Amino acid sequence: MAAGKAKIPQLGYGDARPAPVVLISGPERFLADRTAQTIRDALRAEDPALEIHDIEAAAYGSGELFTIASPSLFAEPRLIRVDGVEKASDAFIADAKRYLEHAAEGTTLVLRHGGGQRGRGLLDAVRGEAGLALGAVEVVCAEIKRDGDRLAFAQAELRRLGAQLSPAGARALVAAYAGDLGELAGAIGQLVSDRGQRLSEEDVERATEGRVEAGAFKVADAATAGNVADALFLLRQALLTGTDAIPLLAALNMKVRAMARVFAARGSAGELAKTFGMAPWQVERAQRETRGWREADLARAVDLGAQTEWLLKGGSRDPEYALERYVLFIARRGR
Repeated sequence: MAAGKAKIPQLGYGDARPAPVVLISGPERFLADRTAQTIRDALRAEDPALEIHDIEAAAYGSGELFTIASPSLFAEPRLIRVDGVEKASDAFIADAKRYLEHAAEGTTLVLRHGGGQRGRGLLDAVRGEAGLALGAVEVVCAEIKRDGDRLAFAQAELRRLGAQLSPAGARALVAAYAGDLGELAGAIGQLVSDRGQRLSEEDVERATEGRVEAGAFKVADAATAGNVADALFLLRQALLTGTDAIPLLAALNMKVRAMARVFAARGSAGELAKTFGMAPWQVERAQRETRGWREADLARAVDLGAQTEWLLKGGSRDPEYALERYVLFIARRGR
């Protein structure tokens, strides 16, 4: 059974809650860990005597699940967390299917499946009639890759912490922590801890000072805004302080591709955002940045970005000059 056709409730990680069986599906490890922690904390709040047991599905031995789930003398509630169901042994899959028919009272079983076909029959059973009868739920932790999704995550983290920050400030945070999602969440938590709940863009700038990604987006913003002098100054400053050219180029290419996507597009920002996998504010900004460009010159910019990447990766003895030429081309709108 496909996840989209599941009979049990499918929740976002922010809505995770305990249930007799909780399936945590999807490849985004940080969100999966956050979900498991939320469930554990909720169960502990109900009963501090909660017993917690961890199982590695790949190393599982037959009967282990039923031994752990069997009632104890004092009937303490149990949380059984099973990791790596996508690598589960045949014994675990067989026992887990049996468990769905004979679930233990007072026990919460959390199944973590990171993706792939292994264990699909078990997932179908959890999502189907057996899971529905038990009151199972699924928490979907899809991979977060797109800038718009990362921005939405950052804004959700800020709301969770009761903090306020402008969209521009949140975007700067996302740009500065463009890698691991946990690092972004940790940075937001630290920022709120250090600066309080009413945050400014200046707070973000001070907190992210020296981050490679933040410097890269400053260069890209100046170039696409047509500020030739600022773009060159920021580029040279970044290179002099040891910033690698590749992240600088990546930030430029990201903005140029966004401009190319929206250049001749028609429709509202919301409609175009859905079409192009962008946030509405990204569409509006890209549309503003295309002003003064001709379509042919923007197409040349896309080609020049690909050529510059080749030059930076060994095709030139002077990669910094190649990057500077690309920045100038963008800042002068292809002129």
